[in-house]
Amino acid sequence: MKTSLFTNVLAMVLAGGEGTRLFPLTKERCKPAVPFGSRYRIIDFVLSNLINSGILKINVLTQYKAHSLIKHIQTNWELNYKFGFYVNIVPPQMRIGKIWFRGTADAIYQNLNLVFDEQPDYVIILSSDHIYTMDIKHMIEYHISKEADITVATFPIDPSEASRFGIMKIDSDGRIISFSEKPKDPETIQEYTINNKVLASMGNYVFNRDVLIEILEQDALKDTSHDFGKNIIPESIKKHRVYSYSFEKTNIIGSDKPPYWRDVGTIKSFFDANMELLQPDPPIDLYNPYWPIYSSYTALPAARIMGENVNIQNSIISEGCIIENNTVIKNSIIFPKCYIKNNSYIENSIIMDGCIIKPHSIIINSILDKGVIIEEGIEISLKYQEKFFVSEDIIVIPKGQIVDKNTLIQEKPVYF
Repeated sequence: MKTSLFTNVLAMVLAGGEGTRLFPLTKERCKPAVPFGSRYRIIDFVLSNLINSGILKINVLTQYKAHSLIKHIQTNWELNYKFGFYVNIVPPQMRIGKIWFRGTADAIYQNLNLVFDEQPDYVIILSSDHIYTMDIKHMIEYHISKEADITVATFPIDPSEASRFGIMKIDSDGRIISFSEKPKDPETIQEYTINNKVLASMGNYVFNRDVLIEILEQDALKDTSHDFGKNIIPESIKKHRVYSYSFEKTNIIGSDKPPYWRDVGTIKSFFDANMELLQPDPPIDLYNPYWPIYSSYTALPAARIMGENVNIQNSIISEGCIIENNTVIKNSIIFPKCYIKNNSYIENSIIMDGCIIKPHSIIINSILDKGVIIEEGIEISLKYQEKFFVSEDIIVIPKGQIVDKNTLIQEKPVYF
């Protein structure tokens, strides 16, 4: 793939979120580190978008439960420092006192030394907890063409979802003239509705360097939430040129699919986004050679299917897996290094790395986190939902859990 390198652009990736709505997948890791789609972590999508867009100076700001994320980035995202390219892991430095990041804007403010050191012309600030493909260089080119101070990536949503996003009005030139963060008032939402849609912020921004520094230094002196959506953008539209970049009009080289973006902040949305990969024509193209999604590459053998009576339908089976005889797998994603023993039945489920499913087991509508062991003859389904963590009819078994007959007779799940 040929692309231009943006050597005057610095990327700041916000990767410090707790991801409380994804519990228990975030019981031992932050949200960007949660595995996705058979071989990825959620953060791999934003990092791949940056690399594919020619943006190779990247700071990843971490905070909560960061070990898994740090290990993944250190192992799989090494760029060449010799040529000035890097994916740099930045833990909280507490340069302004012994305080955690108090909001998205404060996270950047506490790390402005990285901006001073690099002296870029433009700073892009991106969330790391969404699944999407985006050619970010188009957004930067748009920002420059509009002579903007700030550009916000936007997409249209149904008004019923408006309370989850920052929403805005724009003029005929695309300049943002009004902004409301996660409004609850139906009248406010109706005021922002045009053609039965509301224009929402993706939480991705391009800033001119000096404008970003000025705004953050002023915000730090105020008693605010120090948040881009709640404070920075609403205040900035009063005195700066703030533009909307329409994500729905972007395109990815090598793909004729519409732009893809999913918020995977809940168990249900995470599960649904994984299941979309099993559609006959998935809305996100993970096989596009011009826009690869990079992740870990390990020396695992190919998946091995043992026996004559294995029935696999509409599923993804990853490398390093062993699947024994008389096993049925339907509409499921099996991550690497899983061992599924004979006479097992798996349907509508996500089985993460290194799980062991012993003989005569049944798993339906479930997510098994890494390293789960299901003992022989166990059924995990809504029949036993009172014994497990369940979110909107999806059962989640936490990382490393052993599920045996004692689990099914206990009054509460053993991991609480």
